[in-house]
Amino acid sequence: MRQCALSITSRPVLQSSQSRSGRNSWGRGVVALKAKITAAFKGADHWRKESHNEPPNGRADLQCGALENEKDSGSNSGSDNEKPLSVLFAAGGTGGHVYPAIAIADAIRQAAPNAEIHFAGTSERMEAKAVPAAGYKLHVIPAVSVRRPIWSPANTLLPFRLPAALWQCYRLVKRVAPDVVVGTGGYVSLPTCLAAALQRRAVVIQEQNAYAGLANRLLGLFATAIFLAFDAARKYFPKDKCVVGGNPTRASLHTTHVSRAESRRWFFPQLDEREAEEAQVVLILGGSLGAAALNAALERGAAAGILAPSPSRRIIWQCGPRYHEKLAQTVEEQQDLLLLPFVNRMDLAYRAADLVVGRAGAITCSELLVTGTPSLLVPSPNVAQDHQTKNALAMESFGAALLMEERQLSADSLIENVERLLGDRQRLDTMRSRALAAVKPNAARDIALAVIKVASFAKRSGQRLV
Repeated sequence: MRQCALSITSRPVLQSSQSRSGRNSWGRGVVALKAKITAAFKGADHWRKESHNEPPNGRADLQCGALENEKDSGSNSGSDNEKPLSVLFAAGGTGGHVYPAIAIADAIRQAAPNAEIHFAGTSERMEAKAVPAAGYKLHVIPAVSVRRPIWSPANTLLPFRLPAALWQCYRLVKRVAPDVVVGTGGYVSLPTCLAAALQRRAVVIQEQNAYAGLANRLLGLFATAIFLAFDAARKYFPKDKCVVGGNPTRASLHTTHVSRAESRRWFFPQLDEREAEEAQVVLILGGSLGAAALNAALERGAAAGILAPSPSRRIIWQCGPRYHEKLAQTVEEQQDLLLLPFVNRMDLAYRAADLVVGRAGAITCSELLVTGTPSLLVPSPNVAQDHQTKNALAMESFGAALLMEERQLSADSLIENVERLLGDRQRLDTMRSRALAAVKPNAARDIALAVIKVASFAKRSGQRLV
């Protein structure tokens, strides 16, 4: 895939005493940083084309491509009194915003163990549990969400709430003093990254979807660098800032080495080794909150006894916490169906599955590519600008998925499509290989590397990048 040259926005605060040579030095530094980041991504793409596994020499410390010999990218190997690199993540709301940020943070922590990593988020959404569980400090900020359409009565207090949230975020950025702020979209990202831009601090954003969200499109005007999961999102941003680097995914998807039979027995311990090998497993994913329409169709199928038409069929159904209690009454006696509010071991779930049926959230799509799992995607129509359909279309264009519109969804149509796919082993194998061919398996590493370089440059220069 063609990479776009990355432009580092360089508008330093010039003091009256600053010499022309100083300004030229700054400019040369910006150009050098731009070249290093772009070369690193091209270098990573080079070995990805040769292998879907690890970079040359099995390096696991983010030193790849043109940056392999740079040992000081955030390692703080200088003076003991030197302040370590500081990174603030702005991520919250749904798993699609939170988990990519955590994956990048984990990769930064691996590459630069002394780096100070902070998160900004709310106290009532997913980040309140996920961020501390990952070992990071969460700074609570007010939640300010924009309802669509913009003239909705729910937005009446927005002109008053947004400035208050921006002021609190401004104080947070001032207190933490990060070298770079990383936004992964959503209502948490907008005020935090705007506050960073107002203080002329480096801002990096990561867009997970094929259709860029409103917050990220606005922040793209101020960002130092923009990392995209899909090439289709490039048109929403200044092109000279963009790099298509894939979506960061949870590390366990890359490090779990368990057989398919063992994975299946983890969910269905009653299976013996032979039964586990011969089983056909369908994994149903409704997203972190669950999917009402998908659950309703599956519930009707379960009640009619048509979800598992063969003795070897097994269903792992992640329905979402709010739907679990009601659905459990429908499926409680079906031994071939495992109903879960949330899947704790997604690595094993993907490994166990022959086919995934689910929504087309950005992270789900990226995890399907990373694991090479064929999928039947039913995009949610209830999301901003129908971005899940655009994600699903991108997956279908790769040859890795089949798209089914929600308006076509019923128990019968769902089962018909599942049976058609499971009955065509050659097609499943092709979908699997196409998924693996499209994946960028080390997106978290690559983005972390670039974030460290941006932060290091800002730190060494003493200037702002915005």
